[in-house]
Amino acid sequence: MSPRDSADSALENLVSKFAGSNAAYYTRQFSYLSEAPGFRVSFNWMAAIASPVWFGARGLWSWFLMFLLVETFAYIQIFRGLLGNLGQDQLERAEAISRTLATRMEQIAAARESGASSLEALERAAESLQRAYDGALAAAEAASGDAAMLIVVGLVLLLVAKLAAAITANWALETRFTRWRSDPSLASGLSMNRTLAALAIFLCVAGLSAVRFARPDIVPLLLDFPTDKNFRIATADWIKDGFDWAKRSGADFFNAITLGVRSLLDGLEIVFVGTPWPVIMIFVGMLAWLTGGSRVAIFTIAALAYLGILGFWEKAMTTISLLGAAAMVSITLGIPLGILCARRPKLFAVIRPILDFMQSMPSFVYLIPVIAFFGAGKPAAIVATLIFGSPPVVRLTVLGLQQVPATVREAALAFGATPAYLLFKVDLPLAARTIMAGVNQTILMSLAMVVVASLIGAKGLGEDVLEALQFASEGQGILAGLAILFCALILDRIVAGKPQK
Repeated sequence: MSPRDSADSALENLVSKFAGSNAAYYTRQFSYLSEAPGFRVSFNWMAAIASPVWFGARGLWSWFLMFLLVETFAYIQIFRGLLGNLGQDQLERAEAISRTLATRMEQIAAARESGASSLEALERAAESLQRAYDGALAAAEAASGDAAMLIVVGLVLLLVAKLAAAITANWALETRFTRWRSDPSLASGLSMNRTLAALAIFLCVAGLSAVRFARPDIVPLLLDFPTDKNFRIATADWIKDGFDWAKRSGADFFNAITLGVRSLLDGLEIVFVGTPWPVIMIFVGMLAWLTGGSRVAIFTIAALAYLGILGFWEKAMTTISLLGAAAMVSITLGIPLGILCARRPKLFAVIRPILDFMQSMPSFVYLIPVIAFFGAGKPAAIVATLIFGSPPVVRLTVLGLQQVPATVREAALAFGATPAYLLFKVDLPLAARTIMAGVNQTILMSLAMVVVASLIGAKGLGEDVLEALQFASEGQGILAGLAILFCALILDRIVAGKPQK
């Protein structure tokens, strides 16, 4: 036997093992793999007839979902055309107009008998109602005439979906076969369990959707999710009682946090708000020059001049104080936590869902528990900003340390590096750019909370934006928004530093 024949025989055995049912057919279809792998037009009758169930039975669940959605939409159109009462809404509208028109006719008859002066107005109203009634009936009749069109559209769409499934089925299965050759744990063969599961899902999705859109009166349960409002009320009361208990039990703890945040904020406000404005401009301008170069320094001075000329200086410094307090706490706690999570994967597995929750929760929702535990005002705003802005620095610290090359760490250990030396002289310097990106993101996300925090008594530029929204003052809102933008750009450029060449 020649090497070519041996290779073909081995391929046939693999295809037969992978395909299971109807192996001979797929052996012929995949015979070109050894010469020209890739897409080739073919027609799979079973996929055309049973799609998307065929894809589910073969374990191709992504394709199953795609064809399930398309065919479900097609069946909806067909059933709407066959069983749906397309003009029902217009008929109900016509019936309501008819009742109102009958009332108006009675009023017109009474006005004629009494000679009331409102007779002419009532007659005009009756004429308008009559036109609306005729229009609703015409619309109902036109909608009923669209049934044939819906059936045709549904059938055409279903035919296109079947044709697409038949043409792509072998190629999709061949792609799975190629992956299966290197990873035998992937689904293969024709599984009865997968077939039944795919059939059940198809019947449930397509059947319920078709009934819901064609004849919703048959199964009223499909219109609204079955629920009990009393359950929601009881759950809300239970949560409120839990907050009340936590406030009473942890009053000293929350007061201590409030005192610490207030002390830090007061110190920063003394520095930024109390310091003369020329000193702040000189200091920030030099810092921008040292970190970002002359262009960043010029932009920083111009942005600070904008804040001063338009009267935003004090509020901008208050905003930066709020931001500084939140960012300092976020970074001080976030980087060590990120280092610990990078060294303890099990701990990171616990911390990651918490970070996901913190980033996914809408920023306004943070204000509810924060106000409950810390009241309104600047400390509460800092706590809310802290929660919202902390995840990036933790995540990117973990990412940066995980990306440190293992060979570099092994070399340092081989030369006798201690754990502390390895962390501060190898890991952190190599991960510094990623960690600084996390610091940058934390600062900018904290600044994004400025407007939201103004809702709970935080002062600063967010107050002007909130007032502009309340009183529809477009000019004030745009100017205050630009002030916040310039603060963000200044901080972003200073933290980012000079671009790497």
